[in-house]
Amino acid sequence: MKILIAEDDAISRHRLTATLAKWNHTVVAARDGAEAWNILQRPDAPRIAIVDWMMPQMDGLELCKKIRSQSNAGYVYIILLTARGQRKDIVKGLETGVDDYVTKPFDTATLRARLLTGKRIVTLETALAQKIQEQQEALAQVKQLQGLLPICMHCKNIRDDRDTWHKLETYIEENSHAMFSHSLCDACLEEYYPEENKYEE
Repeated sequence: MKILIAEDDAISRHRLTATLAKWNHTVVAARDGAEAWNILQRPDAPRIAIVDWMMPQMDGLELCKKIRSQSNAGYVYIILLTARGQRKDIVKGLETGVDDYVTKPFDTATLRARLLTGKRIVTLETALAQKIQEQQEALAQVKQLQGLLPICMHCKNIRDDRDTWHKLETYIEENSHAMFSHSLCDACLEEYYPEENKYEE
């Protein structure tokens, strides 16, 4: 999993990086909130962020607010890293949009448990977004077959919106997931193959 670390203290940043690398995570490190924000604007931005509360340029809560203000981006799971362990501070962080928190100096077992939770949430969100995308694509396919279709009264060809005529089965196959297989209805069997029909009787 790719994880962003936003921590201005070099020793803490190095310890976090080494710990996450040992757990086979890919780490992207930032020295302040502004640098972290720039990293999160990349197309391949990490989906989990461990963010220090107190940082220059932009602190952890400001960074969290900016992340949550993005409505068109994938969900980022934010773990707030803080020396503030009082209840009011934790509540303030959660109200800002932080998903979880770890107090300094961090306990490795606690941090690992928090990351596992974050990974589950991000995986579920990604799967849900994929399902929504698939449904939207399916709906777009359905919409293509709605409305009035001009059809020739003799050959049954269909005219599309570019004024081009297509065979009925070709048009439907190109504008849906339907495929045609040929068969015979009872009326055509009797009209075109009367002898075969007689033998069946």
